[in-house]
Amino acid sequence: MTLIDGKNTAAEIKAEIAEKVRQMVANGGKQPHLAAVLVGHDGGSETYVKNKVLACEACGFKSTLIRFEDDITEEELLACVYQLNNDPDVDGFIVQLPLPKHIDEQRITEAIDPDKDVDGFHPVNVGRMAIGLPCFISATPLGIMTLLKRYNIPTSGKKCVVLGRSNIVGKPMAQLMMQKQWGDATVTVCHSHSPQLKQECREADIIIAAIGRPGFVTEDMVKEGAVVIDVGTTRVPDATRKSGFRLSGDVDFEHVAPKCSYITPVPGGVGPMTICSLMLNTLQAGEGKMAK
Repeated sequence: MTLIDGKNTAAEIKAEIAEKVRQMVANGGKQPHLAAVLVGHDGGSETYVKNKVLACEACGFKSTLIRFEDDITEEELLACVYQLNNDPDVDGFIVQLPLPKHIDEQRITEAIDPDKDVDGFHPVNVGRMAIGLPCFISATPLGIMTLLKRYNIPTSGKKCVVLGRSNIVGKPMAQLMMQKQWGDATVTVCHSHSPQLKQECREADIIIAAIGRPGFVTEDMVKEGAVVIDVGTTRVPDATRKSGFRLSGDVDFEHVAPKCSYITPVPGGVGPMTICSLMLNTLQAGEGKMAK
């Protein structure tokens, strides 16, 4: 069993990005600039944005954090989006989700210029990805594909089961895994209403678990030699931790890992690659070209 180390892989990629940025600036190019819009004081969002700012520093990017209180109106937030769309110094930007309930997240997402949508959530980028055109790919699926490539894990012709059908992970992950230029795999998407879910998993060469249920994938669902990618990050109570909780993946790691050829841990697997992929998208934006 080989542990897929997302933390070290992300650090390597950020170092590679920093070298590219150094060369770009040395050749008279512009330093890539990522902006982040944070509304309110959600703990998880605060942490994510802080990590993104630190990643920008590691990559040699310029970063800007724009903060608003959670009573901001939708129109005020849209005005900020339009301002960033029209700012020539900003190569890409994100509006951190979730947003307060009185704001229509889809309306905000659709207002972002697709050429600056480094989160890859705009319908234009989602649609271009679905038919294999250059675009910004949402960070978690891109991070997973990068890990598979970096570890030389074969995907072509393999049977892949994606657990979960969210717009952020499940759907784009399935699209990438089936596309010839990416995974070139035979893909099945399973969810809470899939009647043969366990059987589908038992036949899979690659399982990508993004269902949001701690320990959902058990030993009896995984065949010998399978590759298991765990996207889950659910906080579960743990009295032994200072914080009172620990992060749990969707996979029962202790019992599943011995059967696997490759597996990602939680934490330290897919998570670090998500922010790393945002950096890759920002580099593409700074270079004036979308991911291919």
